Amino acid sequence: MSPVLEVRDLRVRFGAMAAVRGIDLAIERGQTHCLVGESGCGKSVSALAVMRLLPRGAKLEAGAIRFADEDIARLPERAMRRLRGDRMAMIFQEPMTSLNPAYTIGSQMTEVLRTHRGMGRAAAVERAEAMLARVGVSAPGMRLGQYPHQLSGGLRQRVMIATALLCEPDLLVADEPTTALDVTVQVGILKLLADLKRDLGLAMLLITHDLGVVARIADVVSVMYAGEIVEHAPAGQLFAEPLHPYTRGLLRAIPVPGKVKRGEKLATIPGIVPRTEAGFRGCAFRDRCGFATYECAEPIAARVEGAHRWRCRLEAGWREAA
Repeated sequence: MSPVLEVRDLRVRFGAMAAVRGIDLAIERGQTHCLVGESGCGKSVSALAVMRLLPRGAKLEAGAIRFADEDIARLPERAMRRLRGDRMAMIFQEPMTSLNPAYTIGSQMTEVLRTHRGMGRAAAVERAEAMLARVGVSAPGMRLGQYPHQLSGGLRQRVMIATALLCEPDLLVADEPTTALDVTVQVGILKLLADLKRDLGLAMLLITHDLGVVARIADVVSVMYAGEIVEHAPAGQLFAEPLHPYTRGLLRAIPVPGKVKRGEKLATIPGIVPRTEAGFRGCAFRDRCGFATYECAEPIAARVEGAHRWRCRLEAGWREAA
């Protein structure tokens, strides 16, 4: 069975700045693929590129973005509008800026169904109310008549999820869906996404910088740094044996209860992310890596060991030898 989404050599530029530099992704039905990395590494730009929602001034240079066996990288905008919100949907990072404050929740949700499914108003309202109930929104009929500012952050996020799922898409892209939420609400949203993925057989691309979120929900993880995927593996394998120094640094920086003593400094990754303009060569992490040599300034080929792939000159087992 072919993947629901397959991205090959995705590149995005903003003028001379290469924001995304040749990434590959493949997501199967019923799979959660987490794209993880620190802020500014290109995660959200990659997601917007997949949805063909890049801002003006961005240049998409994709080898291919195959969705359901069709290359959508060069699909006309009118055809993309038929796909977005229907067979592929996105949950944005901040629901308060994604929901229109001038319209009720009901009018915004029913618009999706009337546009993509041609439903009448009564049928669309019934479907929207049922979907709100499915994602755990209390008194869904009442909520349809409310405005976004009348809802809490957690409820607004559930409304966004419900809206994205109205047409039962094949692909759900979730861009930092729990960033602005407190911990207890975050856990509820992650459980909801996991349950919906299982029940509906969704392929889900989850964008996050939080490795705690990744550990809870991911089947497969791609670690992104400076516009490139530097490591890719099944979630359990990546957490048990990270093979790129950047991934190892991210995991070391997570405070572990019982292991970090009071007053002890947390582990950090020194330095800053470099500017990756067109023509940038070598490993972008080399100036922050304790294992860098002159070889790291040259193009680095990906190493592959089973389902584990990492872009580094260091071979598997380097941690034990270090």
